[in-house]
Amino acid sequence: MNSDSDSPLSKIRNIGIMAHIDAGKTTTTERILFYSGYLHKMGEVHNGNTFTDWMEQERERGITISSATVTCFWNEYKINIIDTPGHVDFTAEVERSLRILDGAIGVFCGVGGVEPQSETVWHQADRYHVPRIAYVNKMDRIGADYYHVIQMIRERLTPYAFPVNIPIGSEDEFEGVIDLITMQAYYFDPLTCGYEVKHSPVPETYLEQAKKMREELLEKVSEFSDELMMLFLEGKDIPVDLLKSAIRRGTISNKLIPVFCGSSLKNKGIQLLLDGICDFLPNPMEIEDTQGFDPVTRNPITIASDPNGPLVALAFKVQIDKYVGRLVYIRVYSGTLKKGASFIDQNNSKKERAARILQMMSNRKNDLDNLHAGDIGAIVGSKFLVTGDTITDGNLDILLSKMHFPDTVISIAIEPKTKSDQENLDIALHRLEEEDPTFRMHIDKDTGQTLISGMGELHLEIIIDRLRREFGIAINQGNPQVAYKETITKEVEAAEVFQREMNGKGNYASVKFRLSPIALKDLPEDAKNVFINKVNEAQIPSEYWKPIEEAVFNALNDGPLISGNVERVRVELIGGDFNPVDSNELAYRIATGMAISTGLKGATPVLMEPIMLLTVISPDEFVGDILNDINSKRGKIEVMRRDNEYRQEIVADVPLSELFGYATRIRSLSQGRAIYTLEFKKYDICPVQVQNTVLKKIRGYVE
Repeated sequence: MNSDSDSPLSKIRNIGIMAHIDAGKTTTTERILFYSGYLHKMGEVHNGNTFTDWMEQERERGITISSATVTCFWNEYKINIIDTPGHVDFTAEVERSLRILDGAIGVFCGVGGVEPQSETVWHQADRYHVPRIAYVNKMDRIGADYYHVIQMIRERLTPYAFPVNIPIGSEDEFEGVIDLITMQAYYFDPLTCGYEVKHSPVPETYLEQAKKMREELLEKVSEFSDELMMLFLEGKDIPVDLLKSAIRRGTISNKLIPVFCGSSLKNKGIQLLLDGICDFLPNPMEIEDTQGFDPVTRNPITIASDPNGPLVALAFKVQIDKYVGRLVYIRVYSGTLKKGASFIDQNNSKKERAARILQMMSNRKNDLDNLHAGDIGAIVGSKFLVTGDTITDGNLDILLSKMHFPDTVISIAIEPKTKSDQENLDIALHRLEEEDPTFRMHIDKDTGQTLISGMGELHLEIIIDRLRREFGIAINQGNPQVAYKETITKEVEAAEVFQREMNGKGNYASVKFRLSPIALKDLPEDAKNVFINKVNEAQIPSEYWKPIEEAVFNALNDGPLISGNVERVRVELIGGDFNPVDSNELAYRIATGMAISTGLKGATPVLMEPIMLLTVISPDEFVGDILNDINSKRGKIEVMRRDNEYRQEIVADVPLSELFGYATRIRSLSQGRAIYTLEFKKYDICPVQVQNTVLKKIRGYVE
């Protein structure tokens, strides 16, 4: 077994396990840790004793909330694993994990196949070009159909899915796995919890099927190796090493998804999956070179994965630990970070120190002396690092691309039960905000209430539970509210002159803006609004341009209707004036704020509401009632497709305001047999009657 400092980059695998809720990610991770020798006893999700689900809330609910990092060794390979959540409310955990991983395993249920959240995480991985292998789990369950799941993967996710092993039997007759690469049958001894593996030639009854599937695999894989293609066309034997290297090439280029099968709960197939991780997923040197850009010129910069290069790392997660304080998880892309060394936070130019470096094993910690390129670890001692920050040793000025996190869509008003807890509540909320980029807290300026916002009802439920348990604060809470935003619908011009004497000194600024609506598709990626400067030095000196831009974006946080965030607005600075004696930065900020506020009021502002992507899988007999219900909730049906011969899948866009309590509603409509997922899709302008109702409610509440 290699020590951490001895692991060469070629023997490292940074992988994530991703899937729909309840497909078996955590159980699969538990088995990987057991067979690789890290755990001597396997935990079970239903018993609440798995290694990676360490939060009390995870153990009670049987779901993963926080992505857990663990390291294990298989043969001579070091595997860093991140077990990600499956529930859509914790999508930020998946997003930041995929941003820093080199490869991923998509876990699919042998019965359910490609479920709604499987599609979401798959497309998140597409955005970061993460090479993947697929693992079809639960082959022992009634209704498991390996070939149907592969067909679903090909139809809904990628045409490049090809099995590298096939099951021997299924449901309660699932016995083992046939490896199409070596053409051997593998059986996993139940007396040793699958630890002992026996292999033998492919059974006669499966030989025909195995040959047919191998032929399909070879035909696809021959695209990645001329030598293999020649042997295949000539009908000659293909060496195992040659076949593996061709599959590896296809996987790393995202042109092939090798598919494995097994049953994690019944301890079958995991060792072959571990071999697949090492054989087919990339090491840190094989992924595309990391792209960043110069903070000043914005010119692109490419960095190679080299332990001897300049230090470049990304902070991808902040966690407040009750024993060591603030933990920042980082992925090192280049260079080496040593314990006690200083580093520069490129996003705020602050110099900090890595007092301790830790290898995280779920919620346990091992001290390390350093982290090399390709390593994932956590540092203690940073005060200012936040999720998405780039750190360097000062030898290279570079910013790595930020992660994309969706907007919060739901809010709840909370207050401590006793006034003495108010300060503790503020501290706790700021800590939780640091940890979770999709959680926000703010004070409503009209009511003075503390509002917390998140991705869904479960997300906020967990936050409130953590406030009670971890921080010991008793909470009163209101009902969930939709987080509305504002936009404008017509073009206006707004000018403002600020001229006033303050503290015996004159202040002067004159600005003129044009505000116009901008379509969502025309916005730059990750931008909410656009600012364009059209003035020259003769109108307004350049030293005031940046403060004016900052004041514009600040003013857009306070809309004219409900003081909500204003988005999808193009603001052009088209004129202005200055006084050589009295003009100053403060005057321009005040004038800008007043002009934008006036302009927004005159541009026919409207409310925007969050639209959710609702996916329902239901037995045929309830589909009609569910469709009627969706239509009554102002929903638009996007897709209807058959899930299997008994069930249909309905995908619809539905306003979030219509979906509170939907869990109870869908249960009563389908006698508890339909399942659904909700995921934020976009903000859209409210219909007039909905806007009037919302405004009446909010203004009446404030008055």
